[in-house]
Amino acid sequence: MHFSLALALLTLSAHAINIVSSNDDGWAEINIRELYDSLTAAGHSVVISAPAENESGTGSDDATPSALTSACEFDSCPAGSPAYGYNASQPRFNYVNSYPVTAIKYGINTLASKYFSGSAPDLAVTGPNVGSNLGWEVFFSGTVGAATYAANTAGIPAIAFSGATGSQTAWNVSSVPLYSEVYAQLATKLTDELIAGGTPYLPDNVWLNVNFGAVTDGESCTTADDFKFVLSRIHTAIPLITADDVETCGSTRLPTETTVVDTDGCYASVSVGVASDKLDADATVQAVVLDRLSSLLTCL
Repeated sequence: MHFSLALALLTLSAHAINIVSSNDDGWAEINIRELYDSLTAAGHSVVISAPAENESGTGSDDATPSALTSACEFDSCPAGSPAYGYNASQPRFNYVNSYPVTAIKYGINTLASKYFSGSAPDLAVTGPNVGSNLGWEVFFSGTVGAATYAANTAGIPAIAFSGATGSQTAWNVSSVPLYSEVYAQLATKLTDELIAGGTPYLPDNVWLNVNFGAVTDGESCTTADDFKFVLSRIHTAIPLITADDVETCGSTRLPTETTVVDTDGCYASVSVGVASDKLDADATVQAVVLDRLSSLLTCL
Protein backbone atom coordinates (compact mmCIF):
# COMPACT_ATOMS: atom_id res chain seq x y z
CA MET A 1 0.00 0.00 0.00
CA HIS A 2 1.36 3.44 -0.90
CA PHE A 3 2.28 5.63 2.09
CA SER A 4 -0.10 8.43 1.04
CA LEU A 5 -3.04 6.04 0.78
CA ALA A 6 -2.22 4.45 4.14
CA LEU A 7 -2.02 7.88 5.76
CA ALA A 8 -5.36 8.87 4.24
CA LEU A 9 -7.02 5.72 5.56
CA LEU A 10 -5.47 6.23 8.99
CA THR A 11 -6.75 9.81 9.10
CA LEU A 12 -10.22 8.68 8.04
CA SER A 13 -10.38 5.94 10.67
CA ALA A 14 -9.15 8.31 13.38
CA HIS A 15 -12.24 10.45 12.94
CA ALA A 16 -14.74 7.66 12.22
CA ILE A 17 -17.46 7.50 14.87
CA ASN A 18 -20.71 5.69 15.67
CA ILE A 19 -23.81 7.70 14.74
CA VAL A 20 -27.51 7.12 15.35
CA SER A 21 -29.71 8.83 12.77
CA SER A 22 -33.39 9.76 12.95
CA ASN A 23 -35.93 12.31 11.67
CA ASP A 24 -39.61 13.16 11.78
CA ASP A 25 -40.32 12.72 8.06
CA GLY A 26 -40.10 8.94 8.23
CA TRP A 27 -37.53 6.22 7.69
CA ALA A 28 -38.27 5.91 3.96
CA GLU A 29 -37.92 9.63 3.10
CA ILE A 30 -35.03 10.31 0.72
CA ASN A 31 -33.15 12.84 2.90
CA ILE A 32 -32.34 10.45 5.73
CA ARG A 33 -31.20 7.78 3.29
CA GLU A 34 -28.93 10.25 1.46
CA LEU A 35 -27.42 11.38 4.76
CA TYR A 36 -26.77 7.75 5.68
CA ASP A 37 -24.91 7.22 2.40
CA SER A 38 -22.88 10.41 2.83
CA LEU A 39 -21.87 9.74 6.44
CA THR A 40 -21.05 6.13 5.62
CA ALA A 41 -18.91 7.20 2.67
CA ALA A 42 -17.04 9.46 5.08
CA GLY A 43 -16.14 6.39 7.13
CA HIS A 44 -18.70 6.55 9.94
CA SER A 45 -20.75 3.65 11.28
CA VAL A 46 -24.40 4.73 11.06
CA VAL A 47 -27.71 3.17 12.03
CA ILE A 48 -31.11 4.67 11.16
CA SER A 49 -33.91 4.50 13.70
CA ALA A 50 -36.79 6.66 12.47
CA PRO A 51 -40.61 6.69 12.47
CA ALA A 52 -42.49 4.33 10.16
CA GLU A 53 -44.66 7.27 9.07
CA ASN A 54 -44.32 11.01 8.59
CA GLU A 55 -44.47 12.36 12.15
CA SER A 56 -43.74 16.01 11.42
CA GLY A 57 -44.81 18.47 14.08
CA THR A 58 -44.90 15.96 16.95
CA GLY A 59 -42.21 17.72 18.98
CA SER A 60 -41.03 15.72 21.97
CA ASP A 61 -43.99 13.31 22.07
CA ASP A 62 -43.20 9.75 23.10
CA ALA A 63 -45.45 6.67 23.08
CA THR A 64 -45.20 2.88 23.07
CA PRO A 65 -44.92 1.64 19.45
CA SER A 66 -47.71 -0.51 18.04
CA ALA A 67 -48.18 -2.80 15.03
CA LEU A 68 -49.06 -1.05 11.79
CA THR A 69 -52.70 -1.07 10.74
CA SER A 70 -51.78 0.33 7.33
CA ALA A 71 -48.65 0.31 5.19
CA CYS A 72 -45.59 2.35 6.17
CA GLU A 73 -45.02 5.57 4.26
CA PHE A 74 -44.37 5.09 0.54
CA ASP A 75 -45.42 1.43 1.00
CA SER A 76 -42.04 0.75 2.59
CA CYS A 77 -43.56 -1.97 4.78
CA PRO A 78 -46.94 -3.72 4.49
CA ALA A 79 -50.01 -3.33 6.69
CA GLY A 80 -49.81 -5.61 9.70
CA SER A 81 -46.05 -5.18 10.07
CA PRO A 82 -44.70 -5.27 13.63
CA ALA A 83 -44.11 -2.16 15.74
CA TYR A 84 -40.36 -2.37 15.04
CA GLY A 85 -38.87 -3.41 11.73
CA TYR A 86 -35.99 -3.06 9.30
CA ASN A 87 -35.11 -3.23 5.64
CA ALA A 88 -34.41 -6.84 4.71
CA SER A 89 -31.52 -5.93 2.39
CA GLN A 90 -30.09 -3.24 4.70
CA PRO A 91 -30.78 -4.01 8.37
CA ARG A 92 -29.25 -0.73 9.47
CA PHE A 93 -32.41 0.98 8.12
CA ASN A 94 -34.88 0.62 10.99
CA TYR A 95 -38.40 1.91 11.59
CA VAL A 96 -40.36 2.39 14.79
CA ASN A 97 -44.11 2.86 14.57
CA SER A 98 -44.26 5.82 16.93
CA TYR A 99 -42.84 9.33 17.36
CA PRO A 100 -39.33 10.58 16.54
CA VAL A 101 -38.31 10.63 20.23
CA THR A 102 -39.49 7.03 20.61
CA ALA A 103 -37.57 6.06 17.49
CA ILE A 104 -34.27 7.59 18.52
CA LYS A 105 -34.65 6.05 21.99
CA TYR A 106 -34.84 2.64 20.31
CA GLY A 107 -31.76 3.45 18.28
CA ILE A 108 -29.81 4.52 21.34
CA ASN A 109 -31.00 1.86 23.77
CA THR A 110 -31.34 -1.18 21.49
CA LEU A 111 -29.77 -0.82 18.05
CA ALA A 112 -26.54 0.81 19.21
CA SER A 113 -25.48 -2.22 21.24
CA LYS A 114 -26.06 -4.42 18.19
CA TYR A 115 -24.20 -2.33 15.62
CA PHE A 116 -21.65 -0.47 17.73
CA SER A 117 -20.15 -3.44 19.61
CA GLY A 118 -22.05 -2.70 22.78
CA SER A 119 -21.11 0.97 22.85
CA ALA A 120 -23.44 3.96 22.99
CA PRO A 121 -23.57 6.20 19.91
CA ASP A 122 -20.92 8.90 19.80
CA LEU A 123 -23.28 11.33 18.10
CA ALA A 124 -26.96 11.65 17.19
CA VAL A 125 -28.03 13.35 13.97
CA THR A 126 -31.59 14.05 12.89
CA GLY A 127 -32.91 15.06 9.49
CA PRO A 128 -32.24 16.66 7.15
CA ASN A 129 -35.81 17.77 7.79
CA VAL A 130 -38.04 18.56 4.81
CA GLY A 131 -38.44 22.28 5.43
CA SER A 132 -36.73 24.68 7.82
CA ASN A 133 -36.96 24.57 11.61
CA LEU A 134 -36.39 28.19 12.60
CA GLY A 135 -37.08 30.11 15.80
CA TRP A 136 -40.24 29.06 17.62
CA GLU A 137 -40.68 26.12 15.22
CA VAL A 138 -38.10 24.19 17.24
CA PHE A 139 -40.70 23.64 19.97
CA PHE A 140 -42.93 21.65 17.57
CA SER A 141 -40.41 19.89 15.35
CA GLY A 142 -40.07 16.14 15.79
CA THR A 143 -36.64 16.34 14.19
CA VAL A 144 -35.61 18.75 16.93
CA GLY A 145 -37.44 16.69 19.57
CA ALA A 146 -35.37 13.62 18.74
CA ALA A 147 -32.10 15.58 18.81
CA THR A 148 -32.87 17.26 22.13
CA TYR A 149 -33.88 13.92 23.67
CA ALA A 150 -30.49 12.52 22.69
CA ALA A 151 -28.59 15.50 24.12
CA ASN A 152 -30.62 16.02 27.28
CA THR A 153 -31.91 12.62 28.42
CA ALA A 154 -29.40 10.26 26.81
CA GLY A 155 -26.35 12.51 27.17
CA ILE A 156 -25.32 12.15 23.53
CA PRO A 157 -24.21 15.22 21.55
CA ALA A 158 -26.74 15.92 18.83
CA ILE A 159 -27.33 17.93 15.67
CA ALA A 160 -30.70 18.62 14.04
CA PHE A 161 -30.42 19.37 10.31
CA SER A 162 -33.15 21.03 8.25
CA GLY A 163 -33.34 22.30 4.67
CA ALA A 164 -35.45 25.01 3.08
CA THR A 165 -35.90 23.17 -0.23
CA GLY A 166 -37.81 19.95 -0.86
CA SER A 167 -40.98 17.97 -0.35
CA GLN A 168 -41.80 14.50 0.99
CA THR A 169 -39.99 12.15 -1.41
CA ALA A 170 -39.67 8.37 -1.37
CA TRP A 171 -36.32 6.65 -0.93
CA ASN A 172 -36.70 4.85 -4.27
CA VAL A 173 -37.35 7.88 -6.46
CA SER A 174 -35.89 7.40 -9.94
CA SER A 175 -33.58 10.41 -9.61
CA VAL A 176 -32.31 11.73 -6.28
CA PRO A 177 -33.20 15.43 -5.95
CA LEU A 178 -30.25 17.81 -6.07
CA TYR A 179 -31.21 19.44 -2.76
CA SER A 180 -31.12 16.06 -1.01
CA GLU A 181 -27.59 15.39 -2.21
CA VAL A 182 -26.40 18.88 -1.28
CA TYR A 183 -27.96 18.81 2.19
CA ALA A 184 -26.43 15.39 2.91
CA GLN A 185 -23.01 16.66 1.88
CA LEU A 186 -23.37 19.82 3.99
CA ALA A 187 -24.49 17.82 7.03
CA THR A 188 -21.51 15.50 6.65
CA LYS A 189 -19.16 18.45 6.26
CA LEU A 190 -20.34 20.03 9.50
CA THR A 191 -20.36 16.68 11.33
CA ASP A 192 -16.78 15.97 10.32
CA GLU A 193 -15.68 19.44 11.37
CA LEU A 194 -17.39 19.09 14.76
CA ILE A 195 -15.72 15.78 15.59
CA ALA A 196 -12.29 16.60 14.16
CA GLY A 197 -11.08 18.11 17.42
CA GLY A 198 -11.95 15.04 19.46
CA THR A 199 -14.25 14.59 22.43
CA PRO A 200 -16.25 16.10 23.97
CA TYR A 201 -17.89 17.14 20.72
CA LEU A 202 -20.33 19.45 22.49
CA PRO A 203 -20.88 20.54 26.10
CA ASP A 204 -23.42 18.58 28.14
CA ASN A 205 -27.10 19.20 27.37
CA VAL A 206 -26.26 21.07 24.17
CA TRP A 207 -27.49 20.51 20.62
CA LEU A 208 -26.95 22.29 17.34
CA ASN A 209 -29.85 23.49 15.20
CA VAL A 210 -28.58 23.69 11.61
CA ASN A 211 -30.70 25.12 8.80
CA PHE A 212 -29.63 25.05 5.16
CA GLY A 213 -30.80 27.72 2.74
CA ALA A 214 -32.52 27.00 -0.56
CA VAL A 215 -31.04 24.88 -3.33
CA THR A 216 -32.28 25.64 -6.86
CA ASP A 217 -31.48 23.62 -9.99
CA GLY A 218 -29.58 25.59 -12.60
CA GLU A 219 -29.01 28.65 -10.41
CA SER A 220 -26.70 29.58 -7.55
CA CYS A 221 -26.40 27.44 -4.41
CA THR A 222 -26.29 24.17 -6.32
CA THR A 223 -23.33 22.51 -4.59
CA ALA A 224 -22.22 22.09 -0.99
CA ASP A 225 -19.17 24.22 -1.74
CA ASP A 226 -21.45 27.15 -2.58
CA PHE A 227 -22.72 27.35 1.00
CA LYS A 228 -21.23 29.22 3.95
CA PHE A 229 -21.98 28.44 7.61
CA VAL A 230 -22.86 31.28 9.98
CA LEU A 231 -23.09 31.08 13.77
CA SER A 232 -26.57 32.23 14.77
CA ARG A 233 -29.13 32.20 17.56
CA ILE A 234 -32.47 30.38 17.53
CA HIS A 235 -34.70 32.99 19.10
CA THR A 236 -34.87 36.76 18.65
CA ALA A 237 -33.04 38.58 21.42
CA ILE A 238 -35.12 40.88 23.64
CA PRO A 239 -33.48 44.31 24.04
CA LEU A 240 -32.21 45.04 27.58
CA ILE A 241 -33.23 41.54 28.71
CA THR A 242 -31.36 38.96 26.62
CA ALA A 243 -27.72 38.63 27.64
CA ASP A 244 -24.99 39.23 25.08
CA ASP A 245 -24.02 36.43 22.71
CA VAL A 246 -20.44 35.37 22.10
CA GLU A 247 -18.43 38.13 20.46
CA THR A 248 -17.72 37.40 16.82
CA CYS A 249 -17.79 39.29 13.52
CA GLY A 250 -17.40 42.54 15.48
CA SER A 251 -20.61 42.12 17.48
CA THR A 252 -21.91 40.60 20.71
CA ARG A 253 -25.26 39.81 19.10
CA LEU A 254 -25.52 36.88 16.73
CA PRO A 255 -27.98 37.05 13.82
CA THR A 256 -31.07 34.89 14.14
CA GLU A 257 -31.08 31.74 12.07
CA THR A 258 -34.08 33.14 10.19
CA THR A 259 -32.01 36.17 9.19
CA VAL A 260 -29.19 33.93 8.02
CA VAL A 261 -31.23 31.65 5.76
CA ASP A 262 -33.28 34.57 4.40
CA THR A 263 -30.19 36.55 3.39
CA ASP A 264 -29.35 36.62 -0.33
CA GLY A 265 -26.61 34.13 -1.06
CA CYS A 266 -25.92 30.56 0.00
CA TYR A 267 -25.99 30.33 3.77
CA ALA A 268 -26.54 27.77 6.50
CA SER A 269 -27.25 28.79 10.09
CA VAL A 270 -25.68 27.03 13.06
CA SER A 271 -27.40 27.76 16.38
CA VAL A 272 -26.32 26.50 19.79
CA GLY A 273 -29.25 25.36 21.91
CA VAL A 274 -29.92 24.07 25.41
CA ALA A 275 -31.55 20.68 24.95
CA SER A 276 -33.65 20.73 28.12
CA ASP A 277 -35.67 23.81 27.11
CA LYS A 278 -34.84 24.37 23.39
CA LEU A 279 -33.69 27.91 24.14
CA ASP A 280 -30.39 29.51 23.15
CA ALA A 281 -27.23 28.60 25.00
CA ASP A 282 -25.29 31.38 26.71
CA ALA A 283 -22.21 33.14 25.36
CA THR A 284 -19.79 30.79 27.15
CA VAL A 285 -21.27 27.71 25.48
CA GLN A 286 -21.58 29.49 22.13
CA ALA A 287 -17.87 30.27 22.40
CA VAL A 288 -17.05 26.56 22.69
CA VAL A 289 -18.86 25.85 19.43
CA LEU A 290 -17.40 28.94 17.75
CA ASP A 291 -13.90 27.72 18.59
CA ARG A 292 -14.58 24.16 17.44
CA LEU A 293 -16.14 25.21 14.11
CA SER A 294 -13.99 28.32 13.56
CA SER A 295 -12.49 27.13 10.29
CA LEU A 296 -15.97 26.44 8.89
CA LEU A 297 -17.83 29.56 10.05
CA THR A 298 -17.99 32.91 8.31
CA CYS A 299 -19.61 36.28 8.95
CA LEU A 300 -22.95 37.07 7.40
